[in-house]
Amino acid sequence: MGKIIQLGTKCIGDKQPCFIIAEAGVNHNGKLNIAKKLVDVAVLAKADAVKFQTFKTEGVVTNDVGIASYAKKNIGKNLTQLEMIKRYELRYDEFKQLKKYCDKKKILFLSTPHSFDAIDFLEDLVPAYKFGSGDLTNTKALHYAARKHKPIILGTGMATLSEVRTAIRTIRATGNHHIIALHCTTNYPCPLAEVNLRAMLTMQNTLNCLVGYSDHTVGITVPIMAATLGAVVIEKHFTLDKSMSGPDHKASLEPEELTQMVTAVRNVETTLGSYAKKPTPSEKEIMKLVRKSIVANQHIKKGVIIRNTMLAIKRPGNGLSPTKIEQILGKKTKKPIQKDERIRLNMVE
Repeated sequence: MGKIIQLGTKCIGDKQPCFIIAEAGVNHNGKLNIAKKLVDVAVLAKADAVKFQTFKTEGVVTNDVGIASYAKKNIGKNLTQLEMIKRYELRYDEFKQLKKYCDKKKILFLSTPHSFDAIDFLEDLVPAYKFGSGDLTNTKALHYAARKHKPIILGTGMATLSEVRTAIRTIRATGNHHIIALHCTTNYPCPLAEVNLRAMLTMQNTLNCLVGYSDHTVGITVPIMAATLGAVVIEKHFTLDKSMSGPDHKASLEPEELTQMVTAVRNVETTLGSYAKKPTPSEKEIMKLVRKSIVANQHIKKGVIIRNTMLAIKRPGNGLSPTKIEQILGKKTKKPIQKDERIRLNMVE
């Protein structure tokens, strides 16, 4: 990949820390005070950004569309999408307050626009546009947002690789090449059998853009796996309480879990290290104790030709390596060598 994309003071890309988006979504249940509490949770968890969703319900959905089965199950009612989404709408002026609150708390504010006017509204508030998977084929909106030359973070749930390529071409056609494609599965919660995390590797190898992962599974195992596989961005839904009413709460992390996930991802980064295979500083000290050296198996007099039976391989490892034994065999000793004494090249000729 090799490309670096900067969002505020954060850099996203190869060899950079994984950029973690705490996805609040609509888990504020349409209440600004809950939204601010979600910001506090994201800050405490040390996420890089907290993300919401910006929309005016009537501009997103017609009034005769049903809701997904997972949403029906989670909220316990059979509503239309319009009825459901209206409950979780924040006013535009409330998003301005949220942005100021995020600035105060020193966390990046992100929000997904669901309409052209939301794209315009968010232009001065967000460092990047994050589009959900439902807008992957909305090439008109992608093109419109891309012309503002902010980085585009693109959810790719429900999509074929061909559809992802089309979306990316649409963005690049504007001259905007700051793209991060997120592998995900649009199901809440997503069964493990539908994660297909190897698809993220395919995206890394074929899309020529930065690639991350947006997770909808239960728990934190899969996002940790994604970080291990090189996701440059991890996005995860979170909530104050899974028992709250709403379509996404049950598939979200509670505050302590979000903190655990962020910590685990940072541990992954530390554990992965560099690509170099070499002894660590601590191993260099241990090597002296646990590796072995060539030693005398008996007292050897001066002027004796060294044979294999005269030698042994024993700890410690601060003498001549066993790999050098051929440089000792058949040589004549220049001095007497005591039993168990470590043999060095300057003892023979």
